Amino acid sequence: MKRLCFAALSLALATPALADKVVNIGYSGPLSGGAAFYGKDVQSGIEMAINDLNKTGGVTVGGEKVTFKLVSLDDRYLPNETATNVRRLTSQGIDVIFVPHSGGILTVQPMTGRDPSFLLVAYSSEPKILEANNPLTFMLPPRYDNYLQPFVSAQMKAFGKKLGMVGTTSAYGKQWAEAVTGEWKKQGGTVGGNNGVDYATTVDYSSAVTKALAEKPDVLFVGGPSQPTALVIKAAREQGFKGGFIVMDQAKFEQMDTQIPRNYLDGSVGVLPTREFPGTQAFVAQYQRAYKKIPTSEAGLNYMGMNVVAKAMELAGKTDDPVAIRAQLNAAAKALPQSKTVYKMLGVTANGHADAEFLVASVKDGKYTRLRVTKVYK
Repeated sequence: MKRLCFAALSLALATPALADKVVNIGYSGPLSGGAAFYGKDVQSGIEMAINDLNKTGGVTVGGEKVTFKLVSLDDRYLPNETATNVRRLTSQGIDVIFVPHSGGILTVQPMTGRDPSFLLVAYSSEPKILEANNPLTFMLPPRYDNYLQPFVSAQMKAFGKKLGMVGTTSAYGKQWAEAVTGEWKKQGGTVGGNNGVDYATTVDYSSAVTKALAEKPDVLFVGGPSQPTALVIKAAREQGFKGGFIVMDQAKFEQMDTQIPRNYLDGSVGVLPTREFPGTQAFVAQYQRAYKKIPTSEAGLNYMGMNVVAKAMELAGKTDDPVAIRAQLNAAAKALPQSKTVYKMLGVTANGHADAEFLVASVKDGKYTRLRVTKVYK
């Protein structure tokens, strides 16, 4: 009898934990193909945040204990597949969906307010995401137009006025190429032909690089996911290019210097590695223990983004109301504890943009020199 009572008591005590509400968070990104490493870096940041939240018992929303589960779908970096995935995720009752590429984000933004509606967490620095004035978008990275003036100024001063183009031809890459071309000309330089290629499908970059170098550029614009970008830089150096590189913000120095000789990156400008930001050491160490690789801003910003969303649900008192969750993002970002903070975040703008610290730098001999940013776009 005592055993029976004890068993019943144990079951009663266990019931609240078993009854915790599980909220699914959606993710549609490239998990196969040339951008798979990039997509998995983003995924890992969301996943680590969810694991941390669940380990501490989740969050309390409207008096109910809530834990999270990540539901990931591969879109192979193709916007039409992003749209298909979003329809599938929302049909499963998922109210928050992360997407890490501008083509996919811009394709699904018009779907956010339809029935069923969802909060789109956008990991791309494309300014057009904000220009859409979509009330259910939460954009995480700094806008890439913040990088144009300092990148061009530094490279033109260091190497010369002729720019060659070998960036990726994704929707995002094309926008970046157009923007950097405009800024280069604005500062008095000349731009060669566009020899961009699709970094998601190309294996051999030597012919595109050969065409670009035939125009005798002083600086090359390169960029897409880190791994193929490193191969473009390698091809340029092996063909004798001695100039500098403007590296699109999607590619990360800390990943490229594990793939190619570090000195190949000398004379490049790009985004400062996460480990070089003040106060990121604890996050870097925790991430490396969990994933056995170096974290980039893909992991760092999405880790913070998921924590902000969870806090916003707590403040809104709802997990299934995208409008209410979106309305609490600014307060949630400001209330984020230090333990969940990777980069300094001041809040979320009225337009849904994370107002977070960003730093850009030039690199030589593995050492980074920060570049001065004269104007900040939010």
